[in-house]
Amino acid sequence: MSAASTEPTRSSPRVVIVGAGFGGLTAAQHLAHTPVEVVLIDRHNYHLFQPLLYQVATAALSPADIAAPIRHVLRQQKNTTMLLDEVVGVDAAARQVELREGGALGFDYLILATGSVYSYFGHADWPRHAPGLKSIDDATDIRRRILLAFEKAETTHDADAQQRLMTFILVGAGPTGVEMAGALAELARAALAEDFRRINPRAARILLIEAGPKVLAGFPQKLADFAADSLRRMGVELLLDTTIEAIDAEGVIANGKRIASATVVWCAGVEATPAARWLGAEAGRGGTVKVAPDLSVPGHADIFVIGDAALVLDRHGKPLPGVAPVAKQEGRYVAKLIAARVMGAPTARPFRYRDQGALATIGRSSAIADLPFIKLTGWLAWVLWGIVHIYFLIGFRNRLSVFVNWAWAWLTYARGARLITGEKRAD
Repeated sequence: MSAASTEPTRSSPRVVIVGAGFGGLTAAQHLAHTPVEVVLIDRHNYHLFQPLLYQVATAALSPADIAAPIRHVLRQQKNTTMLLDEVVGVDAAARQVELREGGALGFDYLILATGSVYSYFGHADWPRHAPGLKSIDDATDIRRRILLAFEKAETTHDADAQQRLMTFILVGAGPTGVEMAGALAELARAALAEDFRRINPRAARILLIEAGPKVLAGFPQKLADFAADSLRRMGVELLLDTTIEAIDAEGVIANGKRIASATVVWCAGVEATPAARWLGAEAGRGGTVKVAPDLSVPGHADIFVIGDAALVLDRHGKPLPGVAPVAKQEGRYVAKLIAARVMGAPTARPFRYRDQGALATIGRSSAIADLPFIKLTGWLAWVLWGIVHIYFLIGFRNRLSVFVNWAWAWLTYARGARLITGEKRAD
């Protein structure tokens, strides 16, 4: 007898949502007034505002500033249950998800919003030497590595070791790499500048390595050039058209040259979680699921994949980027589609993404904005970036805390989250 058959008869359709990121949480919230039972499953008990993870990694914000407990966010949504568990498989024929702790759970509709992980292009040994930035644990681990590097440099009397400790390498010049490089430069040149006696943190070497010919490949050339010039003025070294060939405990080999570094951070390509394998579906680039125009899985009209795990093409035939606005719009669309089916109303038209532009910050009072009708650089773009990010943070406390921290940092250059916590993560 299957696990689903032992469940009590449901009075309303069950919508199972896997993943409480931007797409999954948005879908759950837009089903609040639909006569369905919503079950939201996530490995963590919090929703994470990933775009600001780099600020946790560089001691500008604390983890609590960019995360909110899922149960608190959905506390007034009576048709929704949150399960702290991990989905390890999907039985599409039996209409069940397989849970690591809770057995099997039946569904009438399934939304997979499982996100993505960093891709190390088949190099299984690289993650332990070059952690990526996808979770709070990642961010606090990177913060620990960065701050410990300065502390160890302060105590060593070996000039070569000191230089290695004060060399920081960021691999990948997309938005995460650029924002991380700028924040790290500000940490070294300003926040830590007066904290040490034997070393000069301003002398830290920060390298941003990119295999392509420019930073921020998804932005127009003019904006990318502005970002590159801003980073150089901040003291960041840009190594473009440079391929990483090896990463180990001593640093990296790039274009055949050894660069000694104690701290390497991976900000390069990503790949989807195993949703395609679970479903036996056709996989696109990076393991994403090729979905139908209504974001359903071909052959499974009641199973949807959204966010970073889905391959969705825009009207020009190009894949949509793995960014929060895409996931949120997809989550809202699927929720409305399911509501229409449940209520017997006409279903929505095929999903179409409304591009609202892209933003990236480079450092203090400097950012770029690629908006549909205007391109902005500098201080005005930075203010817009701040407004947008504070607006999308969940919870009044988070918004107020981030605003206060940013205002204080802007006035004083101080960073209040410079705490070395935790133990070294196991290899």
